[in-house]
This record gives sequence, C-alpha cells and structure tokens, in this order.
Amino acid sequence: MAKDAKSQEMLVYRGRPLRRKDNILYYGSMSDKYIIMMQVTDTKKVEDLDVATRVSVQLQLTDPDLKSRDRVIKKTEKGGLYAAMDVASVWLERALASK
Repeated sequence: MAKDAKSQEMLVYRGRPLRRKDNILYYGSMSDKYIIMMQVTDTKKVEDLDVATRVSVQLQLTDPDLKSRDRVIKKTEKGGLYAAMDVASVWLERALASK
C-alpha cells in the first residue's frame, strides 16, 4: 500500500508539477496556457549515474489544436539540468504572468 501512495506522489519544483518520461521532462500544468519541455540530449557517466550535460529547453503552448512545431514559443540549449531548470522556471513564470 505504501508503494502505491509513493508512486502517485507528484514531483513539484517551485510550486509547479514536474514529470519525466524517459529523457524528456515536462514542467508546468497542461491546464495552463504554457508548459516547458526539456529534453536531455547528452549525458556523461559519473561513477554509476548518468548526468545530463546538454539539455534542450522549449516554452510551448498547450493548445492541442496546434501542430507541435507551431506550439514552440522559445527554445534554448543549456549545459546541464540545473541551468535548464533555472531558465525553465523563469520563462514559465513570465509567460503565465503575461496572460
């Protein structure tokens, strides 16, 4: 029972949901107008862990009627997950505040 409760807990970063699917991370809520998609494009091995060394960051609209290419508002590439999360949180806050 504890395992089920733990698997349903949602990871939150700066008050917004953060979800992972393979090497892609989604930051924000699909019920909002914008969401951030981060894709780990390169990793390196540190002891027994894979550490992200290059991450692509995209600010996207959540409108399902648009093509995936048309959803992208901004994009950049960062040299690690920390830098990518930093940019992602600023972009998302600014985009959602400018409604």
